[in-house]
Amino acid sequence: MLAISRQRILGQCFQKIRPAVSELRSYSSAAKQITVREALNSSLDEEMSADPKVFLMGEEVGEYQGAYKITKGLLEKYGPERVLDTPITEAGFTGIGVGAAYYGLKPVVEFMTFNFSMQAIDHIINSAAKSNYMSAGQISVPIVFRGPNGAAAGVGAQHSQCYAAWYASCPGLKVLSPYNSEDARGLLKAAIRDPDPVVFLENELLYGESFPVSDEVLDSSFSLPIGKAKIEREGNDVTITAFSKMVGYALKAAEILEKDGINAEVINLRSIRPLDRSTINASVRKTNRLITVEEGFPQHGVGAEICSSVVEESFAYLDAPVERIAGADVPMPYAANLERMAVPQVEDIVRAAKRACYRSVPLAATA
Repeated sequence: MLAISRQRILGQCFQKIRPAVSELRSYSSAAKQITVREALNSSLDEEMSADPKVFLMGEEVGEYQGAYKITKGLLEKYGPERVLDTPITEAGFTGIGVGAAYYGLKPVVEFMTFNFSMQAIDHIINSAAKSNYMSAGQISVPIVFRGPNGAAAGVGAQHSQCYAAWYASCPGLKVLSPYNSEDARGLLKAAIRDPDPVVFLENELLYGESFPVSDEVLDSSFSLPIGKAKIEREGNDVTITAFSKMVGYALKAAEILEKDGINAEVINLRSIRPLDRSTINASVRKTNRLITVEEGFPQHGVGAEICSSVVEESFAYLDAPVERIAGADVPMPYAANLERMAVPQVEDIVRAAKRACYRSVPLAATA
């Protein structure tokens, strides 16, 4: 019932937002297009088929087939022993999942939204992330915590937070955040196969979006390396880093900037922890400028960590101050007009890139 009520609340908002998000697709000559939802579902299916130790648990993952239908068809195929519906008690079922991982099983724990992972954060950090180190390597915790993360539409401050920086600050966790269907398939497979706990941050506004995939991506053996970013668009004038939905915004901004003679390089981080510092710094050393983009709060954010890395390793290559684009430093407003102002938009990225390339008046000059 919890999922049904959320779906009703978001329904009308999705219809308004979907056309705008659709514009951000990156097309290629790949043979087939699949949605992010289908990519995640097929990855779960294939990994469960390949390894009987993999099982799913979470609220409404079975009979309801997932709040966002990511687990559609899996209960019927694998049965209730491997697709477990849980009560609304994140602390309880997350602890059970960590305990199962201690004994060699490979749980995939779904949070209906990562905001609800707050109820289970003790198990994620103290029980899962630290056990391998505290046991001197004797205990592995092969568990995946997955679900939608970040802002959706009209769900208020308590259901709109980005947890990338929260979990990426914790040693012992790996934190992944896919953008497109290739990311979703390859990174989720890698997460399930990994011997360590992985926080897998999806975005519900991307679930229904279609992206091109190659035959290689559709192969059941396909996976992507954890800790490796992807250059989605090559450029020479400015580097733009982003993850999840913001990658699409960055690509759209790059198209606009190209019309003004600014050739932007867009990096899809994919992995938040470990962070691909070498790819980021190599790009900055080529473009001499950096824009970081994220939905989360600005203070102690992912962008702040990237800025620190570039200042430490590539400061002499910078020709302009680093620009950070992030969510507003306030709890997410409920009103639609204020909500839009609280999260980064394509035009924010465009303005920042122009400032970095000295094509507009700097913010300090207008203060």
